[in-house]
Amino acid sequence: MVEPFRYRAVLWDFGGVITSSPFEAFNRLEQERGLPRDSIRRINATNPDDNAWARFERAEIDAAAFDTAFAAEARALGWEIDGASVIACLSGDIRPQMVDALDWLKQAGYAIGCITNNVPVGTGAGMARDAAKAAQIAAIMARFDVLLESSKLGIRKPDTRIYQMAADALHVAPAQCIYLDDLGVNCKGATQLGMAAIKVTDGDTAREALWKLLGTRPKG
Repeated sequence: MVEPFRYRAVLWDFGGVITSSPFEAFNRLEQERGLPRDSIRRINATNPDDNAWARFERAEIDAAAFDTAFAAEARALGWEIDGASVIACLSGDIRPQMVDALDWLKQAGYAIGCITNNVPVGTGAGMARDAAKAAQIAAIMARFDVLLESSKLGIRKPDTRIYQMAADALHVAPAQCIYLDDLGVNCKGATQLGMAAIKVTDGDTAREALWKLLGTRPKG
């Protein structure tokens, strides 16, 4: 049984949670290039703390350096794919049901925050590729009480420091937080601090899991 009023804050990943997963775009790119499914994820999972992707999310390299480094890592695994094409896949479609959940949480008095592993490309925290999309994402980002970006902090999930920073900024204990992410490894980083975590596979299922943890739901 959920303890009443146990949770005071809900923390969100952005890409793959508020927006559709970039993995879907990765798979389309792989199909176009004749590459094995999930090959991009495999490249990014190889040497995950120090590979091109990790360094790019910490803003230790720029887009041009990432393009070259990622291509070299792909080639080492027997594939030809450039980093620039991967970057073009990053800005997903907004999930309106998740934005509705943000609005309901705000109205219900919960603190909300965003912890995003992003890279220094495009416009804004959501890495938008055009002005209209950038404006949509900026309006969503304005809803959060705190926004933590790996590319600005030089710290990326699942480093537990970034989750603690979010809790501290919201003046809550980690145990009073629920965290949503589409990657299990990032959920694990949150649970190591005592947060409840929801691994997001789709928007509707994630919302149901959130309402269950909170012990409440929007009416209607």
